[in-house]
Amino acid sequence: MTDHGKTWHDQHKASLTKGQRAADIMRNGMGSWPFVGSFIGFMMIWAGINTWALVTHAWDPYPYILLNLLLSMLAGLQGAILLIAAKRQDAIAAVMAQHDYDTNLKAKEEIGLLITINREQLAILQELKDIKDSARTHRS
Repeated sequence: MTDHGKTWHDQHKASLTKGQRAADIMRNGMGSWPFVGSFIGFMMIWAGINTWALVTHAWDPYPYILLNLLLSMLAGLQGAILLIAAKRQDAIAAVMAQHDYDTNLKAKEEIGLLITINREQLAILQELKDIKDSARTHRS
């Protein structure tokens, strides 16, 4: 835990810009099975309505030129969205790596302190043993 009871992850999340949050939401949404399923469902409904339900008044009759235009525009946007998501993932990985590095440095410092304390305790124990041994030899 860090300041005010918040974890490091909570603090990092709170520091994100609106654009970074939007990129995370887009990445998580577009990279999910519900998105894939709903996209396939949309395609089937579009084709179904324009093929069977609106045989005489279809707004986009077969070969679905309007749908092809929409898919082409979506593909163009997805490239940019994937690049944004990749940049966000790189930024997240860099922040996490820095946090891990800082944690490791702090742990190394604390381990060094514990080793120093341990050595001091061993020296004190040795002194106590020497005093005990000295007291035995003087009594004999």
